[in-house]
Amino acid sequence: MATDNPMRESETPETAPRSGRALVIPRFGGPEVMEVRDLPLPVPQDDEVLVRVHAASVNPVDYKTREGQFPPVGEAQLPAVLGRDLAGTIETFGTRAHYMVRHGDPVFAFIDFDRGAQADYVIVKAIELCAIPDGLDMTTAAAIPLAAMTAWQGLFDHGGLQSGQRVLIHGGAGGVGQFAVQLARWKGAEVFATAGPDDQELLRDFGVDRAIDHTSERFEEIARDVDLVFDLIDGETRARSWGTLRQGGILVSTVSEPDQAEAARHGVRAAPRWLARPNAAQLGEIGDLVANGTVKVRVVQTFPLDQAAAAQQAQAEGHVSGKIVLTLV
Repeated sequence: MATDNPMRESETPETAPRSGRALVIPRFGGPEVMEVRDLPLPVPQDDEVLVRVHAASVNPVDYKTREGQFPPVGEAQLPAVLGRDLAGTIETFGTRAHYMVRHGDPVFAFIDFDRGAQADYVIVKAIELCAIPDGLDMTTAAAIPLAAMTAWQGLFDHGGLQSGQRVLIHGGAGGVGQFAVQLARWKGAEVFATAGPDDQELLRDFGVDRAIDHTSERFEEIARDVDLVFDLIDGETRARSWGTLRQGGILVSTVSEPDQAEAARHGVRAAPRWLARPNAAQLGEIGDLVANGTVKVRVVQTFPLDQAAAAQQAQAEGHVSGKIVLTLV
């Protein structure tokens, strides 16, 4: 991003907007509680920037938050704006951000849960954003941050995956799973991944060493002595996964707290439940992998902001083999 910047926050044009739309939940409940409201523009402070959002990703955490099933967002945080990742352009910036950004710079970001990305404008901290690599459009860039960084942090930060190891990824065709299988291959791991029959070719296109049809094959008979199970499914799938791990191997889950006693009975480890966190350095590396073609991004549906309920329904009820994105510009 630019190191010189002729525009300062105090020089924001008089024609700059004073408000913008945001997808708000005033209370927990079904899709009917969501409202598109016109809210005053927040003012960036210190190293923060105000981003004009062009596209924002839809993730399972959105409907879980709306239903009151995401613990970091409780009654005390309502009303809340939904959304965790976005792509857009720099609108204004705080006093300590002028050295790194310029008005109009294209950026993408994974933001913390104290703010919402499904809005025309959102405050983003400098440590949360990266410049969008050349060649990536806004819709593609918006589909990357949360899902890709969940995959990265699960595989590498919590799972410690190394080149030459074996990994079993459950739900390899979903939003997080598609990034996980590709990042694991990039790392040099041997990759086993489960998915339905319609997604077997997709997994092979992503470079999976062995795609497993969970409707007709028993993954525990195919993936043996794996170093890491990356569990995106839970339930019976997790229960059957313990035996696939080598002694000392590790199970990492994004969905619920693994049973440590069960792990100990199998002589393996289980990572405690965790939440993906913003990390600009990781996001930048992932962006480069997408830009150079190492990692592919599959956007399967787009919706305008006022059709967010339909987007969430597609995410929650459908079999989504890729990412759903809200377009705002």
